[in-house]
Amino acid sequence: MINLFEYQNKVAFPEKHFENLEVFLDAIWNKREKSAYYSEDENREEVQHFIQFLHKNKELKSNKFVGVIHFENQTINLLPKIFYKGTEATEADVKISNAHVLWWLSYCRKLKFPNYLSGLGNQQADFFEILIYLFSKYTKELLNSSVYQKYVDVDDELSFVKGRMNFNAYINQNLARGRNHKVNCCFDSFEMDNSFNQCIKHVSEMLLSATKDIQNKRNLNDILFVLDAVSDACISAAECKTIQFNPMLSDFETVRDYCVLFLENSVSFNYKNDLKLFAFLLPMEYVFEDFIFGFINKEIERVHSKAQTSGTYLDEAKYFGLKPDLVLQCQNRSIIADTKYKMVYVESTDNKKGISQSDLYQMIGYAIRFGITDIKLFYPNTIKNTTAIDLKTIIIVDKFAQEKQISITAHQLSIVDGSVCIDNLNNSKLSECFEPLRLQLKGELEGILGVGQRFKVG
Repeated sequence: MINLFEYQNKVAFPEKHFENLEVFLDAIWNKREKSAYYSEDENREEVQHFIQFLHKNKELKSNKFVGVIHFENQTINLLPKIFYKGTEATEADVKISNAHVLWWLSYCRKLKFPNYLSGLGNQQADFFEILIYLFSKYTKELLNSSVYQKYVDVDDELSFVKGRMNFNAYINQNLARGRNHKVNCCFDSFEMDNSFNQCIKHVSEMLLSATKDIQNKRNLNDILFVLDAVSDACISAAECKTIQFNPMLSDFETVRDYCVLFLENSVSFNYKNDLKLFAFLLPMEYVFEDFIFGFINKEIERVHSKAQTSGTYLDEAKYFGLKPDLVLQCQNRSIIADTKYKMVYVESTDNKKGISQSDLYQMIGYAIRFGITDIKLFYPNTIKNTTAIDLKTIIIVDKFAQEKQISITAHQLSIVDGSVCIDNLNNSKLSECFEPLRLQLKGELEGILGVGQRFKVG
C-alpha cells in the first residue's frame, strides 16, 4: 500500500509498472465524466492531474485529489495534505484521515449521507471500500423493505384493449396480416424495470468488479439478486441526476446521490489483458468548499446561504465572470465568504499572516462588483496545528467610493480533530466520533458571522 499526501511526500514506484500507471491515469482522465467537481479548464484539459510522475527517480507525487487507485495489485491512497505529519503514514493515520473525509462528505450538498450507517466498524482502511460499504448496506436494507417502482410507457400486443389503441400499428402489423385478435395498445404500467433501478444495478455491477471486501461483495450480490429482472443499461451521472422522487420516497434520494458520486468520480474498466483496474478520486478543494457550505446551511441558524453566485462580471463586456464560493445573509447584512484549501502557517514575522496577495486581489474584486464590504476567507486547520485562529483583518479604503471601507478577515476553521483515535472509529458511529468537532466548528462560525446564542430568539 502506498500513501501519498497532496503535494507533500514522494514514493518510489516499481519501474516495470511506472509507465503503465501513467498511461492508465491518462485513460482515466479522458474517460471521466465531466462534472461540477472540475473547473471549466480542467474539464477541457486532456492531461491528467491526479499524480505527478517524476521520471528521473521513478517516484510518484500526489496532486490535489484525494481517494484511491487500484492498479496491478497495488493500492495507492491519495490523502489530504492537512493530515501530513512529515512521517510515513500508518494504517491508523490513513483510517483517521478517511474518517474525516467521510465526515466532510456527510455535509456535502451534492450528497445525502446516511449518517446512522456511518460507523466504520471493522472495515479496512481503504477509503473506497468504506464508501462501498455505506452504499451497499444502505441500498440493500432499503430494497429489502421496498423496491422503487414507477409508471412507464409500454407498447404491447394484448388480447384485450388496455389504455389506448395504437391504430396505425394495429392496421399495419395485425389487421393486414390476419392477426386481428391481437390488439396493439399503449398504456402506463407500474414497473420496477425503470431508469433508477437500472442505475443502481449498473453501479452495483461496477463496484462488484472493483471491491475486494467479502462483506461488500455479499451486499452487492444481494442488491443484484433483488434487481435481477431489471434490464442492463449503462446510465451516466447526468442521467442519474435528473431522476426525481415523490417527497414520500426521499430515502431513495440517498441511493441516487451515492450513484452520482460513484459515476462522477470513479472509473472501472478492462485494461491490457482484461486486468480490472479502478480509481475513485475527488478534488479536495471542492470537497472543502462543499463541506463549509453544507455545514453553514445545516448547522448555523439565522443565516441564509447561497453558493457560487453567477451572473456578475468584473468587466463591462462580461468576459471575466465572478463567482464567490458563498454569499451569506446574516442579521440584515451581507457577507461574502470564500474557502481557500491552503495550509497557512502563522509566524510572528509574517505581517501578511499567510494571506496571499492574489487571494486579496480576488476578494477586492468581489467586494467592489457585489457591493459587499464584509469579506471572510476560510482556511482549514491541520493535524499539526489543530488550534483554529483568526489570522488577520485587513482594512482597504476604496478611493472611488466615498472612502468606503472594505474589511477582509481571514480565519482558520476547525475541520480536523487530532484527538480522534482509532478505537473510537472502531466502536462508534462517525457522527458520534466528530460531535466535539461539530460543536467546536459551529461555535467558531457563529462567532465569525455574528449569529451566536445572544442573537437567537428564546
